[in-house]
Amino acid sequence: MVALYVADAQQVAEAAELIATFGDHAPVEAAIRAGHMRDIGNLVHFCRWRQTERLVELLASDEVVGTVH
Repeated sequence: MVALYVADAQQVAEAAELIATFGDHAPVEAAIRAGHMRDIGNLVHFCRWRQTERLVELLASDEVVGTVH
């Protein structure tokens, strides 16, 4: 698993909305949105959507990641 940066609670809400709307295809949708942001030159939102893509994959996974207390 790569390092994950969550900017704010809105990013988690966006990831959850993508999962609810697109199901298994949510990471692909996040990647498409990231690609669009890159294409128009918005690198800040490109990075945000790439991190959202990673967050979607993490939230959709049944695998435990990180330290478990």
